[in-house]
Amino acid sequence: MTTPLFWSGAALLCLTAPSVIAAAQAPAIMSAERLQSDQTIDSPAYFISEKLDGVRTRWTGTEMLTRSGFRITAPATLLSALPPVPLDAELWLGRARFSEMSGLIQRADPQDPLWQQAQLKIFDLPAHPGGFNERLTALTELIGAVDNPQISLVEQKRGLSRAEIDELLEQTRRVGGEGLMLHHFAGHYVNARTNLLLKYRGYDDAEAEVVGYTRGQGKYEGMTGALIVETREGLRFRLGSGLSDEERASPPDIGSWVTYRFNGLTSGGVPRFARFVRIYNPEI
Repeated sequence: MTTPLFWSGAALLCLTAPSVIAAAQAPAIMSAERLQSDQTIDSPAYFISEKLDGVRTRWTGTEMLTRSGFRITAPATLLSALPPVPLDAELWLGRARFSEMSGLIQRADPQDPLWQQAQLKIFDLPAHPGGFNERLTALTELIGAVDNPQISLVEQKRGLSRAEIDELLEQTRRVGGEGLMLHHFAGHYVNARTNLLLKYRGYDDAEAEVVGYTRGQGKYEGMTGALIVETREGLRFRLGSGLSDEERASPPDIGSWVTYRFNGLTSGGVPRFARFVRIYNPEI
C-alpha cells in the first residue's frame, strides 16, 4: 500500500518486497473450469462442496507447497500428522479470511499463534488412479486415521438437482461463503484444467495491474476515488467499488496486481459491475 499519486499518463515503476517463502517447483494440479448459471450439467453425477476462501495447498508427502510452488512453513505438529502421500487441500481460517491466511503463510513463522486457528481441509488424493468417488472413499479412510483436530476432509454432498445446487449456492453466499466446487464422481485426477472439476460462484473474477488512481470526492476527498487498472489484454478501466476506507487512504501500489469480481462483460468488453476484492499475490 502507498500514499496515492493521482496519475493518468505513462506507467510508473515500483519496487516490491522480496518473498519470504522459498520457491520450489510448482506442483502439477487439477484445476477447475467455471460453471455458468445457464450451463446444463448432469447434476446428480457431481459431488458438491463449499469453495473455501483459503490458500490452495499441495502436501507432497514430505513438504507443503502453495499452488505456485512456494514452501509453506507450517508448525511441525500439523506437518507430522499428515500421511506420506500427496494430498490436495485448502489452508483455511474461515469465511472471508483469505487475507489473514495469506499473511500468515507469508510471515513464514510456524510459532505464529494464528496457526492455532488454521484448518487443513483435505479434498483430493492426486496419486490415486481411481475416479473421484474412489478417491473420496480412500481419503475418508486415510484421514480418519489422522489424530489432529486441525486436519479434516471437506464435506461432500451428492445427488442434488440443479435447483438444489443453485439454492445451496445462495445459502453459501448468504453466510459469507465464496461458492461451490463440483467434482464429477467418475473423473480421474488430471494435471490440467478440466470440466470434470467445476467452480460455481455466480460471478467471474480476474486480475489486473494498477496503473493509476482517480481523486476521491465528497466523503472520500483526499483519498483514492478509484484504481485505474489494466488487464493483460490491455483493457483499462476504473475499479472503485469494494475498496474500504483504509484501502482508499493507502491504496495498492502502482505496478501491483489486484483481483476483481464482475458479472459478465458489456457489449464493449468491459467488466460489468467490477469490484475490488484483494491484492493479488502470485506466490499464493
